[in-house]
Amino acid sequence: MFNLLLKNAQVVDPLNGVNDVCDVAVENGVIAAVGPDLGSSAREVIDFTGLVLQPGIIDSHVHLGTMWGSPFGPKMLAMNGVTTCLDMAGPLDDILDNVPQYGAGINMAILQFASPPFTFKSTTPSKHEMETLIDASLEQGALGVKLLGGHYPLTPAVSSELIKTALERRAYAAWHAGTTEHGSNIEGMIEAVEMADGYPLHLAHINAYCRGAIKNNMEEAGIAMDLLKKNPNIFCESYISPKNGTRLTCGPDGKIQSKVTGNCLRHFGFSEDRDGVRAALLAKKAFVVYDAGGYSDLVTGQEALKLWEEAGSDVGGSFNINPPLPRIALAQAKRDDGSFVVDAISTDGGCIPRNVILSQGLSLVKLDVLSLPEFVQKTSLNPARMLRLKNKGHLSVGADADITVYDYATQTPKASFVAGQKVLFDGKLCAKGATVICTERGQKAIEARGMKAIVVDPGTQIERMPAL
Repeated sequence: MFNLLLKNAQVVDPLNGVNDVCDVAVENGVIAAVGPDLGSSAREVIDFTGLVLQPGIIDSHVHLGTMWGSPFGPKMLAMNGVTTCLDMAGPLDDILDNVPQYGAGINMAILQFASPPFTFKSTTPSKHEMETLIDASLEQGALGVKLLGGHYPLTPAVSSELIKTALERRAYAAWHAGTTEHGSNIEGMIEAVEMADGYPLHLAHINAYCRGAIKNNMEEAGIAMDLLKKNPNIFCESYISPKNGTRLTCGPDGKIQSKVTGNCLRHFGFSEDRDGVRAALLAKKAFVVYDAGGYSDLVTGQEALKLWEEAGSDVGGSFNINPPLPRIALAQAKRDDGSFVVDAISTDGGCIPRNVILSQGLSLVKLDVLSLPEFVQKTSLNPARMLRLKNKGHLSVGADADITVYDYATQTPKASFVAGQKVLFDGKLCAKGATVICTERGQKAIEARGMKAIVVDPGTQIERMPAL
């Protein structure tokens, strides 16, 4: 007798070539069988007729830290069918401290931000300072580090050295392109690829560098795709929401702190300071992230201005800055060997309210931009490989029973499971806590917090797979 039997869904598992109505059986947290009719002998049987079932959705770029809006990120992801995520900024302690209250049963990997003025005192930290930050982060449960170069840049040479130092210490290394020389744009992306110098690197949200800041946005997308084809050491994702995520914080001098926010203000014709933010909010071009009662939402106009002023400007924010055509082109593009140029579809969401992998991502399938198996590959299999999660992203017998079920017609999640346990069902969250994906160095720290740990080695090599 199985623990759980999920019947009659359209099962899509590109690794195993499955795209048909099947049953999925779960035993002891792993996949026990997948087949057209597995009977009804199980402790719990759920009929998912008319729905799509795929390996659990993995969002490879989210934000869970209150610095970016709220502590509600895990719940917001779980409500949208995500079972595993990669947080791309931290702060590490902030996220882990919030798990007992706000965890929703999903798996999370966390990258500690390596950026001034937060974890470095200057834009030119020494190698010893880098090693200290990386080692401490790994030992506390981080998977690695991320350079927030687009927001809080380091010098080019230091950025390159930081990537290499992280890899030397077998930490996961990611970069929001940008340095003190080039910003979060196509020039910054070109620079980041050059600075990576052939080393493995997760380059964040490729669409963010194709907003038309330097050239026509589709010309920038073409440059980005050519660059990625020529540099297979770069692994990446792009998101499909028009909204970005940033901070609206101004310094004592009234100037905006985040370079990304400055870019957005300049794009819409506002000054890069307190007056510019105020004007952008009143013009409804800028949005403030706020607590809408257990989840984050966006508000603009006079109400947003009031929240921003009450917080002393220190709030998360957003702009509708991402043009549509680059988002579509980056989602679809392939290399000569058939693998995707951009490995995964992400959201850059979490506590930033744009968790749209299903609500917008499935539109790419309906537009024939992607097939449904390709969608599954980019939202589950490929990001699992990026995170070195061998037992996730597919429904092979013995794989982790992480599953997402959704209504293709309405593009809404209906259920999700992590290790065979319900996370989302009938529109309600069913789980608490979190399982943290970390290196061997952080396992004890995570378990000391009363959480489960999945240990991976970011230093292992990844090989791309052709579209399946």
